Amino acid sequence: MPDLESSRRALSFDEAIAAFEAGEREALLPRLERALQAGSGDPRLWHLHGLVLRELDRREEALPSLRRAAEMAPTSARIAHALARTLLEAGLPSVEAFGRAVQLAPADEEVISGLASAFIADGEPKAALEGLEKIVRRSPHWVRGHSLLARLRWMEGDRDRFTRSFDEALEQLPDNMDLRREQIIALLHAERFDEVLRAVRGGRAAVGEQLVFAANEAIAHAEMGEIDQAERLFEPFADTADATIQVRRVRMYLRSGRPERAAEIADAWLETPEAFMFWPYASLAWRQIDESRWQWLERDESFVGVYDIAERLPPLDLLAAKLRERHTLSGQPLEQSLRGGTQTDGNLFMHVDPVIVQLREAIRTTVAEHVAKFPPMDKGHPLLGRRRDLIRFSGSWSVRLHSKGFHANHIHPAGWISSALYVVLPPDIGQGDAGVLTLGEAKSPNFPLDLPPFRTVEPKPGRLVLFPSYTWHGTRPFTEGERISVAFDVAALEQS
Repeated sequence: MPDLESSRRALSFDEAIAAFEAGEREALLPRLERALQAGSGDPRLWHLHGLVLRELDRREEALPSLRRAAEMAPTSARIAHALARTLLEAGLPSVEAFGRAVQLAPADEEVISGLASAFIADGEPKAALEGLEKIVRRSPHWVRGHSLLARLRWMEGDRDRFTRSFDEALEQLPDNMDLRREQIIALLHAERFDEVLRAVRGGRAAVGEQLVFAANEAIAHAEMGEIDQAERLFEPFADTADATIQVRRVRMYLRSGRPERAAEIADAWLETPEAFMFWPYASLAWRQIDESRWQWLERDESFVGVYDIAERLPPLDLLAAKLRERHTLSGQPLEQSLRGGTQTDGNLFMHVDPVIVQLREAIRTTVAEHVAKFPPMDKGHPLLGRRRDLIRFSGSWSVRLHSKGFHANHIHPAGWISSALYVVLPPDIGQGDAGVLTLGEAKSPNFPLDLPPFRTVEPKPGRLVLFPSYTWHGTRPFTEGERISVAFDVAALEQS
């Protein structure tokens, strides 16, 4: 922390950037503001002031400083990118700003990715597609560009050849293992397991055996239900310290009716930094073998909260209209759970629209009230061992489902508390189990684990449901109409 004398001195950029890089955001902010009020002519300080406010989720205040910095330093690509990125995050028009940043940094992959996102936010996914296609042809080594293009092609309905740019690039760069790995990951997300095996065969023919080929061959056979072959292929990885591979082994043992073996593998990871990947599967295994830790993990009544908060929210019809504007893509995301609908791009709660701000703060208040009901701190528990005095969101989005739409059963392994807030519901909600939220059911076509939900919740407009991010959840299909919801993950913060 700076002493009184240093806080009174004129702030140099070197001092400011050192404090910023040391993570001293709150302490740096008043010193930056004094420097700017004194008439600093250094655009770097204006830029840094904007970045600090942006990281503190105060984007409305960050934008004037970033605009001032851009006016003072019109040839700075870094400042131009910061302004464009903050406009995009804030839900404001950003295509023009990204265009200026691209002119200043035409080879910067982060800037190019941002421009694609800006076109999507502006309702022009075709422009984003065309731009990405041109760039990956020109720069076939740009792995992230191929991943973005595959994801966008999938959402825009190209389901059969959505990874073809990887194939085109690999004809020129057959030894590029990053391209091969990311293509396989995209195919796994799409549950195209035959194509995963094709990519593995092609990779081996080009570069020989590699870990990524052997592991994903085993994963593909396991997800296809070919357990004997999968188990044989997984055998060399029994002692591999790779969480992604081990969690796939756990899935294989669960789906083949061996929860004791699944629990044994998962237990070894529950005190590691990768534990978040294993808690959802440990829960399923413990539940099947009647292990008491399942009750400890899932069954406290306070862990699930159902709150009717319409009076705290903006008018629901106004909120629905604002959310519809942000659904600019025509299909479901490649890597998400929804089936038969669309999801907004980016982090919804970063938007500065007053309606979205009111929504976010109403939710923040409700989450804080929910957390206050938890049992005492338990450092070994993934829900109860987290910091509770600060509610931050690691992600937020809106989902719009149409007729027969639903969410496949899934978990949010990187979150702390997850959610569903219902804004618009179809007319058959309340008739049987149409649209019902299920908690504790993990079954899917590739994971035929027949455990019933341990709780169901009927949706209502203005109803917010909160539950641990490691809890399996999904929804039942409805017949006709539209369902608009908001979902978010509360960030898991370590105890200080």
